[in-house]
Amino acid sequence: MSLQFLQPSGWPRPKGYSNGIAASGQMIFVAGQIGWDANCQWQTDDLAEQVRQTLVNTLAVLKAGGAGPEHVTRMTWYITDKADYLRQAARIGEIYRELMGKHYPAMAMVVVTALMEDRAKVEIETTAVV
Repeated sequence: MSLQFLQPSGWPRPKGYSNGIAASGQMIFVAGQIGWDANCQWQTDDLAEQVRQTLVNTLAVLKAGGAGPEHVTRMTWYITDKADYLRQAARIGEIYRELMGKHYPAMAMVVVTALMEDRAKVEIETTAVV
């Protein structure tokens, strides 16, 4: 696997993500993961804790493909409440670093009116290259 982080000359370095990544190797596509546990049971309605479980679920799928957080090249986050995300951003950042380390792939975040599972407050799609 080869990763090259893309930082255009003169651009400020983004905080918490990368502008782009060039990668070569086997690609792993992780379907949108949500904040329920491995048995599809909800343990919390708190956004930050749902982010934690969503990342745990994502890492489990990556592990099944022989990948870890260091192989992630792209993530798209879908959230249902921007204000709640902004209130908990510092805590969510801590959870991210605890589980994903200081690896910051290319990311996008989209605010949506709802997700397919009514209790879901976050869904994350992930691409990795091993």
